[in-house]
Amino acid sequence: MIKNALAELAAQGQSVWLDNITRDLIQRGKLKSLIEAGLRGITSNPTIFQKTIESGHAYDQQIAQLAGQGKAPEAIYEALTISDIQAACDQLQVVYEREHGADGFASIEVNPKLSRDTEGSIAEARRLWREVNRPNLMVKIPGTREGVPAVKECLSEGININITLLFSRGNHERVMYAYLEALESRLKAGQPIRNIASVASFFVSRVDTLVDELLEKQIASAQDKSEKERLRNLLGKAGIANAKLAYDRFRKIFDSDRFMALQLKGARVQRPLWASTSTKNPVYRDVMYVEELIGPNTVNTVPDKTLDALEDHAQIERTVDSELHHAENVMEALKLAGIRFDAVTPQLEDEGIEKFNESYDEVVAGVRGKLAAAR
Repeated sequence: MIKNALAELAAQGQSVWLDNITRDLIQRGKLKSLIEAGLRGITSNPTIFQKTIESGHAYDQQIAQLAGQGKAPEAIYEALTISDIQAACDQLQVVYEREHGADGFASIEVNPKLSRDTEGSIAEARRLWREVNRPNLMVKIPGTREGVPAVKECLSEGININITLLFSRGNHERVMYAYLEALESRLKAGQPIRNIASVASFFVSRVDTLVDELLEKQIASAQDKSEKERLRNLLGKAGIANAKLAYDRFRKIFDSDRFMALQLKGARVQRPLWASTSTKNPVYRDVMYVEELIGPNTVNTVPDKTLDALEDHAQIERTVDSELHHAENVMEALKLAGIRFDAVTPQLEDEGIEKFNESYDEVVAGVRGKLAAAR
């Protein structure tokens, strides 16, 4: 069933990447099996690594070896992640070669402490690119105000970039233009652009989590029954509407004469990657953030549980550019309800950075704890 589901999505122009990485997944053959079934990439972040390093003993031997070399817990954590990402890149190399560099990527994130540091992000991305040393690596840089110039600089240097923590369509547009500017800069310098790859990770379910919370407060205070019902009808609608309108803008930018001139020189589109696609509210359909965002030149990165649900019962058809008028109506209704996206999306960005910072601190503390236990 999994092979059919992933193949059906591929036929619609969508790649599925796994939003999880563990050493067991790599070493025990499950990642290889998923790749053979149609998986086309894998992503990681500090939260994922925090869970995988702290659970079990798969990393204990390498931790002990690195500690014996006198490495600090922060350096040990980074070495562990680099080892896993290198192994994932190697297993995905078959996809990368088959798709001529258009897919088959593994992503590693710059230290989340650098989310507001342009120069620090550039230096870290350069270093990770050198140390992982794989053509099918993507380095993840947040699409913050400080991150966008770092994205542009790294792409112009030939580093594949996965821009993460995108919640607003405005930020998404900025990183699309940063991509075009980076490609134009390379051409002006006489450098090739054929092998440059980038995705823009646009978060979905977290938008609904916050917007639904705001709507529930309004529903509780509304006196009129029809007003309550109108607000209830908006629950669970913001994330998908926001993403569909972002895709519409993506199509306009990459159908433009400006990009067509780059495409003639070998450029690829910067695909939207739907992130945060597990359903946080158990009331909602568990594959809604897959089913409603299927279409050409997209990636959906899913955790294991959502992948299992996708295999089991997802309905697969092109949806990402359907009912745009409905998406526009949802956003207008939210605005009339007092939901200000110019306040919602910065809050989500700040919360995302905070969460990854906490996970980074926790995983370093976990490594420190394993070292203490070993002693």
